[in-house]
Amino acid sequence: MAMLLSGGLLFDGDGNVLADQGVLIEGDRIARVAPASDFEGFKGQRVDTSGGMVLPGLFDCHVHLCMNASGDVGGAMAKMSDATITMLVLENAQTILRGGVTSVRDCGGKDYLEFAVRDALNARKFMGPTIHAVGRMICMTGGHGNRVGRIADGPDEVIKAVREQIHAGCDCVKIMATGGVGTPGVNPEDAHYSPEEMAAGIHEAHRFHKHTASHAQGRDGILNAVRGGVDSIEHGIFMDDRCVEEMKENGTWLVPTLAAPRHILENADSVPDYVIEKTKRVSSHHLASIKMYYDAGGKMAMGTDTGTPFNTHGNNAMELAFMVEAGVAPIDALQASTGNSADLVRDAERGRIKEGLFADILIVNGDPTSDINMVADKTNHRAVLKYGELAAGNLG
Repeated sequence: MAMLLSGGLLFDGDGNVLADQGVLIEGDRIARVAPASDFEGFKGQRVDTSGGMVLPGLFDCHVHLCMNASGDVGGAMAKMSDATITMLVLENAQTILRGGVTSVRDCGGKDYLEFAVRDALNARKFMGPTIHAVGRMICMTGGHGNRVGRIADGPDEVIKAVREQIHAGCDCVKIMATGGVGTPGVNPEDAHYSPEEMAAGIHEAHRFHKHTASHAQGRDGILNAVRGGVDSIEHGIFMDDRCVEEMKENGTWLVPTLAAPRHILENADSVPDYVIEKTKRVSSHHLASIKMYYDAGGKMAMGTDTGTPFNTHGNNAMELAFMVEAGVAPIDALQASTGNSADLVRDAERGRIKEGLFADILIVNGDPTSDINMVADKTNHRAVLKYGELAAGNLG
């Protein structure tokens, strides 16, 4: 049955806000986008979006579906059976969808357990977001993520680790360029992989048509990843002018994940001391780096790092408010979380309100370009559509 959305504003995922537009949905696709007056004779289901905005379903490029957002996520995961983790992945994914996010990139799971859920959701056996997944994060001996990642040292071993992820069925490859906050005994500022190791892994992933992401917090690790040709820098905490310059020259995406440190600091009593100490050290740098890259005109895509301590799945949309607080204009935060994110993961069928694309749509109250909380706060969401079907809210 056909459905027509009209009456309110439209954000198209390409940076444009339009009035008096109709969006015609037929089956699971957007059939037509045109002035509302063109649909005067339409006899199907009409959804009045007056006083609100129709926009593409949000696209979160950095989640961890195997993690439960507890104070000690690593310890919690270690105590769970494979079956329990798999069911947790499904629950987390469906919760994310109800929060307005219709597509995600999982940036590191456990033993490929998330792949079964990805395959089931992407085949539409269950309602849930489209999932792109990296499989096992690739890290050095003792490096950030080593408790669940694929440990590899030296260019040849890193190449082998990349091939393992591709053989397992990954959609993209993630390589850990630096230390991080959540792993004991590592320093976020330290570069872990050498330039040669980073370049070898990135090249191998690209050779097999996989895009690449790098957990990269310290300056030198960021530069190693960028010079190796990485597609996205995750976090980007200790950036400087050289990082900004080279990232722009290479067209590198930045995925800020502002939610992660924020939630840790808001729940300091329930998080290990070493995590708090490092988070306090990185937070001010993080905000400054994001603003620096944005002001320079760098490319940004939205990511939350949900699953990390107290960074709960389903509240992903709040990342847009955090981006605006950091100095990003509301319309650019919307662009980062829709069309930009789809471009980063090379998903040409989502992220925009455009004829022929999948009808993954979020309808919100008000105008988020004036008040970002209209999209960031899910209580302002009217409805979430996945493949043209109602996933949350109502169409009344």
